[in-house]
Amino acid sequence: MTATWIKPTTYVFAARALRDFADAFIAILLPVYLLGLGFSPLQVGVVATASLFGSALLTIGVGLIGVRLDLRSLLLVAAGWMAASGVAMSVANDYLPLLAIAFVGTMNPSAGSVSVFVPLEHAVLARDTPDRERTSTFARYSLAGALAGALGGLAAATPDVITSLGLEQLSAIKLMFALYAALGLLGGLLYARIPPRPATHELERPAPLGPSRSIVIRLAALFSLDAFAGGFAVQSLLALWLFERFDLSLSQAGVFFFGTGVLSAISFPVAARLSRRIGLINTMVFTHIPSSVALALAALAPSLPLVLALLLVRAALSQMDVPTRSSYVMAVVTEAERAAAASFTSVPRSLAAAASPALAGALFAASYRAWPFLICAALKITYDLLLLVQFRHLKPPEET
Repeated sequence: MTATWIKPTTYVFAARALRDFADAFIAILLPVYLLGLGFSPLQVGVVATASLFGSALLTIGVGLIGVRLDLRSLLLVAAGWMAASGVAMSVANDYLPLLAIAFVGTMNPSAGSVSVFVPLEHAVLARDTPDRERTSTFARYSLAGALAGALGGLAAATPDVITSLGLEQLSAIKLMFALYAALGLLGGLLYARIPPRPATHELERPAPLGPSRSIVIRLAALFSLDAFAGGFAVQSLLALWLFERFDLSLSQAGVFFFGTGVLSAISFPVAARLSRRIGLINTMVFTHIPSSVALALAALAPSLPLVLALLLVRAALSQMDVPTRSSYVMAVVTEAERAAAASFTSVPRSLAAAASPALAGALFAASYRAWPFLICAALKITYDLLLLVQFRHLKPPEET
């Protein structure tokens, strides 16, 4: 039986941590694996696009059936699918099977919040959290994932350790895919501890979008622009850029992405505290714009130390909108619409993010390696300004 003194949100935090740990090392190892198999940067970008587009379709499915099924049941199915994805990837070598696995599986080249798990977890957290604690809860949720993701970045160096013992690099990376599968199963065990929704509580049953439809559609459109921009700089492509431009090793990349993960983690509780002073929308916008400027400068910087310093600045700021954005969406819709709103805002994000990695891969292949990051920065700044103009007057309950 579930321990009554442990909140359901605790199991969600722990499952998110396992998943982000896995996503972080996969995001770094995937381009290395594909390049090691002889594929081009363009093909790497296409795999990233297929993965994100597949995630969008899975999230659409969740949005369609989530109003009828228990959130815990859907999370258990997703965890099983994650395990199957890792096993399939560990045995595939040819491009078309790998592309198909990326499309139908759960592997996340962005090492972030573009995932079928996210709207389900958001709905569970919002259901079990009072308004006054909502932003702090989402900050702790993001903090758990970011700290685990930082450790996952370090874990990306594991194949280097294994190869020093005599195993080939590609075989070592396959073992990491198997670890990804095992972490999916462990996440499923945690989701199983979440109490099921009582059948008698009709008011807690999710509902399709209704009174909040206009708000959610406008937010989804803006979030799509943000996600499309972010697709030009997903972590797999950023790692690929560092590998190709500066010849970073897996160990060096692992240490660097550990640092970015730690900075992102620190930023989440800071974002929650800042939002109480200046509001959720202002926190999202006024931390996001400087991070985009740092990315643009990094794309043009001439030396590796300066590039890494600017990317660390970006990491310290770029994710502060994650818990605040999640909290804001849950705040401005009715309780019954939360699952649908989380899904509806996640699906366009996933679809938009899926389009840009292939474009970035094409730019890489044409030797325009800085352009994806410059495009990303420009589009993200546009998104921030539009968000500020359209939603600065729509306050969540705790700000009114």
